[in-house]
Amino acid sequence: MKRWFAGLALIASFATAEAAELKVNDPAPLFELKNHEGKAFDLKSRAGQWTVLYFYPKADTPGCTKQACAFRDNIKKIRAQGAEVYGISADTVEKQASFHKGQKLNFDLLADPEAKVIEQYGTKMPMMAMSKRWTFIVSPELKIASIDKDVDPVVDSEKIAGKIAALKKK
Repeated sequence: MKRWFAGLALIASFATAEAAELKVNDPAPLFELKNHEGKAFDLKSRAGQWTVLYFYPKADTPGCTKQACAFRDNIKKIRAQGAEVYGISADTVEKQASFHKGQKLNFDLLADPEAKVIEQYGTKMPMMAMSKRWTFIVSPELKIASIDKDVDPVVDSEKIAGKIAALKKK
């Protein structure tokens, strides 16, 4: 009986084990996703450039709409730092396209309906196919330069340009 419980505990520990949490200076997990237009996006194509990956729970919800519109409104400041923004959620290409058009967004939204990239970056909500609201800055060397897990959807985009400027000075 003791062996049975020990075996069960071992199986449970494997089932709940997660990939190691990403840290600053780790290589950014590489991925390919489709954008809101159905075009392929490959993170490897961003080598040599700063990249902002902001993960959000669901298109067309209040907090996610505020965050996307704030990135839209602050995109010039971010691009002035030589960076590009990509929003990622578990929504489909079609849902991302509708959200992009409805909010007149000026940056790509990436569809991750199987939540594979969401899992790679450790942003998956427990027992849900949705992402937590986290923002990553990826360096030109494709390394994690910054991770923000305490994201305010209204001010997230305002902080990004300043963070990139500070990271460039290091």
